Amino acid sequence: MAPDKELIDERALSKLKWRCRRGLLENDIFIERFFRRFESNLTVEQGRGLSALMELSDKDLLDLHLERKSLAQVIADAQVSVDLDRDDVREVLCMLKKPLER
Repeated sequence: MAPDKELIDERALSKLKWRCRRGLLENDIFIERFFRRFESNLTVEQGRGLSALMELSDKDLLDLHLERKSLAQVIADAQVSVDLDRDDVREVLCMLKKPLER
């Protein structure tokens, strides 16, 4: 298995969860739901994508969640030092937006 496709280890997952704590309750709710659904199958690559998204401001992250802005719009507007125009970021964003199955 490619190193990026390996499951994230428990220590790295714990650090990622801590890194994902946000100031807006709405973002915390989206991220908490994400971890409930995907943490047992989260890959190293997906962890990197999620970590990159955490570089965004709370407002930009919420705009992505609520689809008020596209990733391209946020990238153009955001003042972040990390490249967000990546497959892992897009994959995690889709995972974050995935509706709950009933």
